[in-house]
Amino acid sequence: MTKHSKLLAGSALALALMAQGVSADTIRFWTTEEQPERLAKQEAMAADFQKSTGIEVTVIPVSESDLGTRATAAFAAGDLPDVIYHTLQYALPWAEAGILDTEAATEVVSELGTDTFAPGALAMANYEGETASVPVDGWTQMVVYRKDLFEANGLEAPTTFGAVTAALEKLHNPPEMFGFVAATKVDENFMSQVLEHVFLANGVSPVGADGFQPLDVKATTEVLDFYKSIAAASPPGDLYWKQSRELYFSGNAAMIIWSPFILDELAGLRDSAPPTINDDPTSAALASMTGIVTNFAGPSNPDGAAWGDVRYFGITSDADTDNAMEFVKFSMDAGYGQTLSIAPEGKFPVRAGTEAEPKKFKELWATLPVGVDRKAPLGDLYAQEMIDEIVGGLEVAQRWGVAEGQLSLASKMINSQAINRVVRQYIDGEVDAAAAVAAMNDELSKIN
Repeated sequence: MTKHSKLLAGSALALALMAQGVSADTIRFWTTEEQPERLAKQEAMAADFQKSTGIEVTVIPVSESDLGTRATAAFAAGDLPDVIYHTLQYALPWAEAGILDTEAATEVVSELGTDTFAPGALAMANYEGETASVPVDGWTQMVVYRKDLFEANGLEAPTTFGAVTAALEKLHNPPEMFGFVAATKVDENFMSQVLEHVFLANGVSPVGADGFQPLDVKATTEVLDFYKSIAAASPPGDLYWKQSRELYFSGNAAMIIWSPFILDELAGLRDSAPPTINDDPTSAALASMTGIVTNFAGPSNPDGAAWGDVRYFGITSDADTDNAMEFVKFSMDAGYGQTLSIAPEGKFPVRAGTEAEPKKFKELWATLPVGVDRKAPLGDLYAQEMIDEIVGGLEVAQRWGVAEGQLSLASKMINSQAINRVVRQYIDGEVDAAAAVAAMNDELSKIN
């Protein structure tokens, strides 16, 4: 038993539980992976866990949009589940509210081996020196590029603002080839996500430890100039994920920014979004010509950054703590392959391996089949260096406000789309850089 053991308050309670047919070895698990195929995989893992430990797990699907309100209501009623699979946005607020047992999560990470987890994923859940929730899986946004064209033209991979702009000079030749397809549709979350990535790459954030932090003029001007250059190398109009994928898939774009959910489509495994670069919509030819970059750097931030989305297992304050910890440890160790197999193209391992086998889970993940209408392992579709880049992005994954404890404020700023609007005004030539920075600072300072 661990220091978190919760003892029954005497034999009277134990007898009452037995009389009601309630097993002390049953825990409840809330998951937002509620699609039938994904739910079945989690139930199979729960069954394996029960065979191994005798502890039963009731898997309860919860819509992601309802998770926050349901958790708050359950906490008020003293009826939280034992474990919750949740998004990054809840980690710190739930820790502050007392919904999460941060001590239990910290102990799980320690027992599995802190050094076996991606530092970026742990940093995002850092709460007063503890880990609010146990990192499970994640993904990083990617610069997707035509590696074959870069190599043929002697170009460096697009890991920096400078490398991208150098590539634009060589490859931009519309309408046959656009150098980039930048996100320019102001009211699309896609533009918000891409811009946060680009701002992070140059070390620019609108939040500090005390809340709003004015954007640095020099570094922000560099971001604006870079974004204007990739927008100028894009088709005209209001562009978002749809056009960027279509133009890349047709062979008419040299670079785009996208999520890893493009990886199976890129390889011809999804009929609803086929590559059209040749006459075979099931061909993996375009995948073989593609490279990716996760850690992207601007001139004011040479170390760069990756934009990451991480999911967590939260052990709650109402949990049967020992059994909940055992379930999380199983899901992150013996059952980790099953955890990742739910949707491997969007579930990169935040735990690359064990202390004895440092690459165990990364190598296992590469063998898991992805796709919808056809399936194949990512390791069969992409080179090892690309697999390493995909997983490695989580080592340095960042988001605005996480390190500063201001994720909630940063999210409000992003959702306001103020940055989108002003950046669009700048790339359209309606304001100069100084006015753009001033306008963003003015609008963002009013958000709280």
